[in-house]
Amino acid sequence: MGKFSYESVVSVEFDDRLLAHLQLVIGAKVRRGESFHFTWKDDVSVGSGRTTVWIHPRCSVVYKFHDGRKPSINRTWIDALLYTANMPNGLYPVPEPPEPETTHGRSATPGAASGAASDVH
Repeated sequence: MGKFSYESVVSVEFDDRLLAHLQLVIGAKVRRGESFHFTWKDDVSVGSGRTTVWIHPRCSVVYKFHDGRKPSINRTWIDALLYTANMPNGLYPVPEPPEPETTHGRSATPGAASGAASDVH
């Protein structure tokens, strides 16, 4: 489990794989100067509620991964997370969708890797 820390005040654990995808989505939006809410469900150990933070270009965010290896990136998941981040309620973790079949390194679904996630590396 990795750790997401916001403004040295809020800290929450996420699976390293989810955290890597959140880092790419948050980084892409902040790089474009976009502000948004980020909400997650709290663990039972801290009350089972939910927490929301306001992500903006000048906020301090730290991603601490448990594993030293970078996970492979699921572009379909990036697109799904970016979709939530662009909605009025903001970014929230969604389950990882299956990746579309690929042919020679390209998505079999036309345009699947284009659009909002095009500047995510």
